[in-house]
Amino acid sequence: MRILAKTNGMERKEWLKWRRMGIGGSDASVIAGVNPFRSIFDLWLDKTGQKEPEEGESEYIYFGNVLEPVVRKEFMRRTGLKVRRKMAILQSGEYPFMLADLDGVIYEDGKLCIFEAKTASAYKREIWEEGVPLEYQYQIQHYMAVTGAEKTYIAALVGGNTFLYHEVCRDEEMIRSIIRMEREFWENCVLAGEEPEADGSGATTDFLNERYGASNGKCVELPEEALQLCERYDELSSRIDELKEQKEAVTNKIKTYLKENESGTVGERRIDWKTVTTTTFDKKWLKEEHREIYEEYCGKGSYRRLSVA
Repeated sequence: MRILAKTNGMERKEWLKWRRMGIGGSDASVIAGVNPFRSIFDLWLDKTGQKEPEEGESEYIYFGNVLEPVVRKEFMRRTGLKVRRKMAILQSGEYPFMLADLDGVIYEDGKLCIFEAKTASAYKREIWEEGVPLEYQYQIQHYMAVTGAEKTYIAALVGGNTFLYHEVCRDEEMIRSIIRMEREFWENCVLAGEEPEADGSGATTDFLNERYGASNGKCVELPEEALQLCERYDELSSRIDELKEQKEAVTNKIKTYLKENESGTVGERRIDWKTVTTTTFDKKWLKEEHREIYEEYCGKGSYRRLSVA
């Protein structure tokens, strides 16, 4: 690896421009389709200069940066390991499109290890207790691919009051997959300018719904390959219906064991069939009996619904 740019004192606007020179660690999960917050289309528009980088920080990013020294200090206190700040954008010598901007490095027994600091909401506590969230696994394996490091320590402050850290070893199989997909994205989508293929992430769904939220009312002739997608859509829809029916059959069989009992145990599993009381709202009655009130408080929204015939 080599130092592409030193970041000490660098303004965010300039830092964002340097990030366009390649693929960073946080981009890896986007390309893999497992990032819950950013779509591959958004990343593509950014890397190809079709979209101006967002200079401002969200509150989530802001407080993540503010708390990074706190997480780093607590990690050092608990482990006795010294974390050194790198303050540079690193570039892979073998794969120049791969960049890394590390939170810190650790020299353990003379060997380079990576340190990564995170903050997370209290809702993510169980996930962090079980291990490293998938999007961050892609990030730190990307960093190990760039630096050649064999190990990463990733620490998280969860909910503002729970500190957790994990030790993650280098995964050669995952790294090979990351290099392959990042190379394809960089060469085909960024350098050649081809639009990336859509994935099934929620971020991509949100991006497409927002970008093409309004219909122009026209009908266009689609390319021949769209026919294969229609056939695949039919196949998956059929399988989903079949699986739903199978799941309902299993559910009903479990109910026959519980009968009037509220819960049951088998092995280490617990099954609950509890009574849930809900309050419903009769919109039809309100519209018929008090139409003026209904119309006063009735809001309108619109969305595009996809159907394949």
